[in-house]
Amino acid sequence: MTITKDALVTLNYRLTNSEGELLNPDQEPLIYLHGGHGHIFKKVEEALEGKSVGDSICITLSPAEAFGEYDEELVVEEPLTELPDELFVGMEIDGYMEESPDDVIIYTVREIHDDRALLDGNHPMAGETLTFEGTIEDIQEISEEAIREILEHHHHH
Repeated sequence: MTITKDALVTLNYRLTNSEGELLNPDQEPLIYLHGGHGHIFKKVEEALEGKSVGDSICITLSPAEAFGEYDEELVVEEPLTELPDELFVGMEIDGYMEESPDDVIIYTVREIHDDRALLDGNHPMAGETLTFEGTIEDIQEISEEAIREILEHHHHH
């Protein structure tokens, strides 16, 4: 069987940055629904199309093809009075930009100074060129109902 639209694919993979550092050392295999559903990077999905169990790929992803360019506008300073009491560096908190209050942004606390904190809404790997190496472990055909369930579940996250 080869990978086609709506196949459930299991991949063992490694993600490394441009310095060759392994970014997912404890990663379980990735299981995703193939076919443009946004469950995996588009360029990786395109490389997997038509492949079979045991096949491998190695793809370099530019920041735009992976987690996006680093956006300085997503770095904000907030008064501690507006933030949770138990704040610590590295903590992730939900927030939003005033222009789009329906879009939740996960901010990471980068620094805490006196009465203010520096929050970064960029993905931790934003701005990184990444290498995705994967080996296909399994390909399954699944029912229309299972596809719907996966898409509904993914949509709510």
